[in-house]
Amino acid sequence: MKTISMFVDESGDLGLKNKGKSYYIISLVFHDQNYDISEELNKLDRELADLHCPKGAVHTEPLIRREAPYEEFTPNERRSIFTKLFFFAKKCDISYKTFIFEKQQFKDEMKLEARIAREISLFIRDNLSYFQSFDELVLYYDNGQKQLNRILNTVLATEIVDYDVRKVKPSDYRLFQVADLICTLELLNKKMEEGEQLSKSEQYIFHSKRDFKKDFMKKIVEKKFKE
Repeated sequence: MKTISMFVDESGDLGLKNKGKSYYIISLVFHDQNYDISEELNKLDRELADLHCPKGAVHTEPLIRREAPYEEFTPNERRSIFTKLFFFAKKCDISYKTFIFEKQQFKDEMKLEARIAREISLFIRDNLSYFQSFDELVLYYDNGQKQLNRILNTVLATEIVDYDVRKVKPSDYRLFQVADLICTLELLNKKMEEGEQLSKSEQYIFHSKRDFKKDFMKKIVEKKFKE
């Protein structure tokens, strides 16, 4: 039986109360379960243990900002944790698709939700032959946003009949943490495309805009879903 996993994470929220430019980002990480990644998983677990990384999920935004549980880690230690997860993503046989929505373009949340549903539905429809080559699609999501959970299930029920759902804890799945990492990278990349500079905490991890592009963004986009 051929099964494809879809791990979903988001950055931001669907609320439109805050004025100014802000983004809602969704990343889908796909893994064909025929490709074993246990060796890569074991290696990552050993490397994170050697760095004394707190047990559980690696959350990249607090890691970058030196927030709990990473307050006592030096910039080099935090960069090491980030890069270990990054290279794990690079080595695994996975692909990803990211959707970026600029919230100020929408008058209300219903219009934003409708656009999200449309974009995800079009993506699946445009690649339906690929997804139909599997016997089952399994959705992994932590139900962080009820609206997104509803959208995902509605779209999958419409476009892909044979799918299953797993409500996950981020600490249980490294690929869910990879989706979080990709959201972080794509958000930073979008902000820099709009002319923003790296914050001081971001500079500790990525050093400069040039290094961010060369060492991280250029490499992770190689994992983008080939449409």
